Amino acid sequence: MNQPAYPPARYDAASVEVHRPVPLAPASAAPPMPVQPGGIPSVTSVVLPDGRVVTGYPVTPTQPEPFAHKPPVSRAAVNIALGGAGFLAVCGGLLLLTSFIAALTAFITQLVTLAAVIFGGWIAVQIFSASGARGGATVNIRKAVFKRSHFRG
Repeated sequence: MNQPAYPPARYDAASVEVHRPVPLAPASAAPPMPVQPGGIPSVTSVVLPDGRVVTGYPVTPTQPEPFAHKPPVSRAAVNIALGGAGFLAVCGGLLLLTSFIAALTAFITQLVTLAAVIFGGWIAVQIFSASGARGGATVNIRKAVFKRSHFRG
């Protein structure tokens, strides 16, 4: 579409235009404007060789962020140390707690043993007491006859 209808057979050296860049002359800096009162930064103007004046604020270099002070010991190490100290503080209480539980268990065991001895003694006295004044019938088993799983006394 954008091509010519008839292409030229060859190019003539006279028909080709060559453009060579022309270097610019160095710009002379205009004297800076006086500082304006009120804390507004001064405006710098530069006069170019062709007579144009370019005005703008001067660019100040950016300052890097100040280096943050790093503590000599990391926070993780401090937390681990505090956790260890807390664990040691708790271990004393756990030791006392386990000693208390062991003593309570021994005391309860002694109470149960004492109750068994007293109750067993009371039962033994009841069984082996020689009191003849018990109520009920006395049966002499030696005279009984066992016949066909029936007791005849």
